[in-house]
Amino acid sequence: MDLEQRVADLERRLAALEQAAERTAEPAPGLPEPSPARVPGDDLWALHGFKEQLAELGADNGGVLFTGAVRTPSGKRYEWQYGLVTDTVLERDWGEAAESFAALGQPVRLRLLREILGGRSTAAELAELDGTGTTGQIYHHLRQLTAAGWLHTAARGRYEVPVARVVPLLVMLTAAER
Repeated sequence: MDLEQRVADLERRLAALEQAAERTAEPAPGLPEPSPARVPGDDLWALHGFKEQLAELGADNGGVLFTGAVRTPSGKRYEWQYGLVTDTVLERDWGEAAESFAALGQPVRLRLLREILGGRSTAAELAELDGTGTTGQIYHHLRQLTAAGWLHTAARGRYEVPVARVVPLLVMLTAAER
């Protein structure tokens, strides 16, 4: 096999791996995946499927599920879902979520996340934006978001929102609407 053919083969394999990583869906722990079938005229089709699964599990107090299939402005696709029975959510120490919420509680950080999802991935690219502060302030925000798990470094100096955080971030923003 000549070098050109080997490189083309490696590029195809790498593209397939990247696409698979972007589509990685984490199934809800302990729950089978909801049926994608939609009953015409049923606006709550996902909820009905989830309730059937909860009944099969004997989860009398119900549960929560969030899911999404999105494409970001940068063209990346994400499919993800996560669910828990209500008892598990209520029994957890909610204080452990404070750091994660606090990291999102600053407008500049939310803007940085939006810009990173949009394709900007370095502090230098983010510093070019009006209203994001100095490079030092940007690095401070990036450290806060990274410590809370909303970002990670994909390569030297490049940041990205982890696959398992894209849909939860969008769900939280949707839930914050009034």
